[in-house]
Amino acid sequence: QMHLAESGGGSVQSGGSLRLSCVASGDTYSSTCMGWFRQVPGQPREGVAHIYTGNDKTYYATSVEGRFTISQDNAKNTLYLQMNSLKPEDTAMYYCAAAGSPFCSLRGGTNEYTYWGQGTQVTVSA
Repeated sequence: QMHLAESGGGSVQSGGSLRLSCVASGDTYSSTCMGWFRQVPGQPREGVAHIYTGNDKTYYATSVEGRFTISQDNAKNTLYLQMNSLKPEDTAMYYCAAAGSPFCSLRGGTNEYTYWGQGTQVTVSA
């Protein structure tokens, strides 16, 4: 079993920055998909940024390209999401997720992921 815990959310003004962290514990894998998703009440959970931990290949949603950066620190079993130039439409609950298998696609969406954190709220005001 893998456990994920997000932190770093908060309230910022439009144009501001936040860095989210996700600490993985329990059974972790060297090569798997990990990602950040976000969800607004009443809407489907959507993928934001993804990384294959074995080679650091990344994939971003079009809406965040050039503004968000996903990265990992293998030694600390920690995943990060650096969010710059935040917009009100970025407001959502952000979730960290892991596939727990080397056989995964960075573009596979929520079905590719087995383990999920509890979420951290990001609110961007105009």
